[in-house]
Amino acid sequence: IPAFYTPAGVGTQVAQGGLPWRHGPDGSVAVASPPKETRDFGGRAHVLEHGIITDFALVRAWRGDRHGNLVFRKAAANFNPLAAMAGRITIAEVEELAEPGELRPDDIHLPGIYVQRIVALTAEEAADKKIEKRTVRS
Repeated sequence: IPAFYTPAGVGTQVAQGGLPWRHGPDGSVAVASPPKETRDFGGRAHVLEHGIITDFALVRAWRGDRHGNLVFRKAAANFNPLAAMAGRITIAEVEELAEPGELRPDDIHLPGIYVQRIVALTAEEAADKKIEKRTVRS
């Protein structure tokens, strides 16, 4: 989706423009955001928001195959597919590398068309999840 209209941000500096995009060496605003297009739908104002396109997207999947089809587990399925679709080049780490055809089509969360590189993790690397922190009550 290249762009979409949303009521979020109507009447704010996000819609009116002027937010700092880049600062100069002296701390002044070198580049400010331009005003965004607004339109009424059903009597309600909406702002045109452009989709985010990144140069690289880095995701981690539970399982994947050499074609880039990925399966995510638990909360990883919430935003990893969207992040992968936003990248011009998507690099996926997979904890388990399956052979093409082993993954059931109904289980695939992200088709391989969005993935350009696969990095198969060793068992030790797959177990090392530094971002996860276990907390328990006494």
